[in-house]
Amino acid sequence: MDDSAPAYPAIPIDLFGSKKHRGLAHGELGFADSSGNIVFRVKRQSSRSSSESHHRERMLLDTAGNPLFSICRDSEKSWKVFKVDDGQEKQIILTAQRTRRTLTRTELDVFCSDENLGDSSPSLKMKGFPFQRSCTICRGDSIVAQTSLMHKLHQIYVRRSKFRVTIYPGSADHALIVAMVVIFLDG
Repeated sequence: MDDSAPAYPAIPIDLFGSKKHRGLAHGELGFADSSGNIVFRVKRQSSRSSSESHHRERMLLDTAGNPLFSICRDSEKSWKVFKVDDGQEKQIILTAQRTRRTLTRTELDVFCSDENLGDSSPSLKMKGFPFQRSCTICRGDSIVAQTSLMHKLHQIYVRRSKFRVTIYPGSADHALIVAMVVIFLDG
């Protein structure tokens, strides 16, 4: 068995996304576990050049603040995620392409670089409604992860500031799922 791959539980796990977690700087998006500990945080980065000023870039950081992925918006409809090593972008991990955007629905195709060499079909599909923070990430017919707003009993108005990300067993790297959720919310 490969000891270098992270071990993930055989049960679905929930991460809670919000900009209002304790310990986050203004404008950062945090993902906490069920105990309230920040697992991932998303920080906005400034563009590297003035010609890229209209493109947004975000950095996904781990608990200790180490950069994991750089999420770059390539154009109006596409994003690229790069693995970051020692502060430098090393290799492209995935690309996402928006295929549908209506008032109530957004769909994206995700192409993982290690799985689709020369293949034109997407590795994953993301479908949902960004305004409601609801998204389903699928690989074929199986659900990899889902997002939803945090509902409470007897609550008439549901706030959009806090949402849940449920990652199902056998899924991809949790940090990669969080990066895809960030892309979906941006798109």
